[in-house]
Order: sequence, then C-alpha cells, then structure tokens
Amino acid sequence: MATAIADPVRRRILTLLRDEPLAAGDIAQRFTISRPAISRHLRVLRESGLVRDELVGRQRIYRLDPGPLAPLVGWLAGLTGTDRWARHLDALETEVYRTRRERRSRAPAAHRREDTA
Repeated sequence: MATAIADPVRRRILTLLRDEPLAAGDIAQRFTISRPAISRHLRVLRESGLVRDELVGRQRIYRLDPGPLAPLVGWLAGLTGTDRWARHLDALETEVYRTRRERRSRAPAAHRREDTA
C-alpha cells in the first residue's frame, strides 16, 4: 500500500475519489498524462485495495475504499502524538466542567441567603 500512495498522481486520484465515485474516463480527463498511464495507476490502487471498481454499462466506476488506510493512519497518529494530545484535551475538558459544576453548586446558596434577607 505504501507504494500505491507514494506516487503523486495516485494520491491525487484518491483525493478525487474522496469526493465522489468517478468513471475512469472522468479521472483521465483531469490529468495531462495518457489514458493508459491513468489505467495503470488505477490498477495499482485497485490491487492495493484503496479503490474498488464496478462496471456500469460501458463505464468502469471507481470508488475510494479508505479501509486499508486505517492502520497507516493509526501508526502516523502514534508518531505525531495526536492520541496523547486528545487524552490531555479530554482531561482538560473534564476539569473545566467539574469546576463549572462546583461554582454553580456554590453560587445558588449565596443567592438564596440574599433573597431571604
């Protein structure tokens, strides 16, 4: 799979397919390289499991299948530490809510004393 996403043309094809399924001809029109070259790129993506194709009439429609990217995304997240930051931000959010709840529980008692006086 790493080989499949290493090529900038294939990455651009994946980006195009992220938005909508496209026919092979529609994909080819968006590039200046030949249709056979696009077909080879699509074959690599299909064989890596990143795209699926379906024959609809005379057109072959390609769809993104992001499933095989999940392990890579997880591995990259571990390198960048985004999971660690997410845990820290979750803990901060919990602390903010706890502090607000404590302030609210103390504030009404003070207001009640003023109202009864």
